[in-house]
Order: sequence, then C-alpha cells, then structure tokens
Amino acid sequence: MTPTDFQSLFRVSRETLDRLAAYEALLRKWNPAINLVAKSTLADAWERHLADSAQLFALLPPDVQVLTDIGSGAGFPGLVLAILGVPQVHLVESDQRKAAFLREVARVTGAPATIHAVRIEEVALPPADVVSARALADLSLLLPMAARLLKPGGVCLFPKGRSAQDELTGVRDSWNMRVEAFPSRTDPAGSILRLSDISAR
Repeated sequence: MTPTDFQSLFRVSRETLDRLAAYEALLRKWNPAINLVAKSTLADAWERHLADSAQLFALLPPDVQVLTDIGSGAGFPGLVLAILGVPQVHLVESDQRKAAFLREVARVTGAPATIHAVRIEEVALPPADVVSARALADLSLLLPMAARLLKPGGVCLFPKGRSAQDELTGVRDSWNMRVEAFPSRTDPAGSILRLSDISAR
C-alpha cells in the first residue's frame, strides 16, 4: 500500500497524510535501534501498521473524547487515532526507549497524545471513552486491565487474529459484555472486536 492508496481508502486530508508520513519515516529511522516492529513488516508499513490502525477510527463512538491505548509499543493504534482526530489520547508504554519514540512522534506530528512510561497496572488516568490494545495479550488478561481504565458505558477496541473466537469463548464465564466483530480490512484472517457493556461476573 502506498500513501496515495491510504489516502483514497481513508479519505484523509493532505495535512493528515503528511503527518502520518512523518510518523512512518520516524518508525524506519528508530526501528533498527529499538525494534519497534518486526523488520519484515517495515516494507509495507502503510498497510501493516498505519492502515491496520486507521481502520479502527470508523468504529469509535461518535462522541469520543478520551482514548487510552495500553501496551502502545510503536504507537499502533493509539497514536494513529490521535493523528486522525481523537481529541485526547493516552499511550501507556512501560519500555522507556519506546516511550521516547512515542514522545518524538507526538512532537513531530503534533498529535494530541500524552505518553505514560509506566506499567499498565500502575497508571492512574481519568476514565476513558475507549480503551484500545493491539497485539498485547489474550482477552483474559486484557479485560481486567481495560475495565479499570474505562468509564461506565465505554467501549474497548481490540484488533485480533485467528484466535478471536477462542478468546471470547475463554472469557464467557467470567465477563458480561456486548460483542461486535468486524472483519479486518488489512488481515483476511483478522477481526476487530468492539466490546461494550463490560462487567465482571
């Protein structure tokens, strides 16, 4: 996928595309030293990382104000969603070098993102409208972390691979929630889980 392909798929402005291009350039610059993403995915970063994250934007609640992205790593999807227009994004990443990368991307792109270089279990944040996480953990581990950070009536967005259904089955007896699954636009075997009305049983 080229930047032009991305722009036509997501209908972003030229300014937004330029900010994402700056992000992609920093990813290439920093990746050899920090290993932010798998080297094999860098050649198609626009699809594997930027588009994979951007597709979540259409699934956000229309009135979203605060999004918390946990285990942010290289910033996907949280930092992309900040660049696309989420007003306030919190990125939680305990690795200090990755947190430094996130701060640099936020500075260069002007993204409305605050980076918290602490463990997810230790972060103290205002309740979020949305909690997101990509390639972080199984739902059995994700849900307790996310529920603590989510405001009542909030939503979780979790891109998942082939394991999505098995993970949902695994938490059925311990969590109540409304589950919506949307096919991934970048991974034929993947889906995006939108979870709401979440409560522990």
